[in-house]
Amino acid sequence: GVSKPCVHSLSTLLDTPTLSVHLVDVKSETTAHLLLHSLCWSSSSCKVLLHFVNQSGMKTSVSAMEGESLLEVVINKNLQIDGFGACEGTLACSTCHLIFEDGVYEKMEPMADEEMDMLDLAYGLTKLSRLGCQVTVERWMDGMTVRVPQEVKDRREKPEAEI
Repeated sequence: GVSKPCVHSLSTLLDTPTLSVHLVDVKSETTAHLLLHSLCWSSSSCKVLLHFVNQSGMKTSVSAMEGESLLEVVINKNLQIDGFGACEGTLACSTCHLIFEDGVYEKMEPMADEEMDMLDLAYGLTKLSRLGCQVTVERWMDGMTVRVPQEVKDRREKPEAEI
């Protein structure tokens, strides 16, 4: 008979970035390696657990795809974050402003000048602030928590006239 690889945890592949594979023969090793590479090790397929804390302090945990921006995660998962991403990721506002944990912030790619310029307009700016549209989900971010400032203001809107 033809021996087949025995794959355990396949049902949880989409929920975890790891997959346990036991090989029965050498011919299966290449097939299993290619399967793993195409399903998980490609940057577009691995799931990463992220926690978002919105303006009112409500924490929501979601599974995100590696390679998505945090703005895309909020939109795709329909998270309850008021006013988030008003410019749809075009770097024309600061409404996707997020605050990161110190250890996470230090490991992130450096900010581009355009992001720094928009962050200067952000409400509640901290030394751990970034724009969600400019931060891409990476495997090492699994389990991180990001916070939305207490209040988000779209600085593109003109202030209401005082009466």
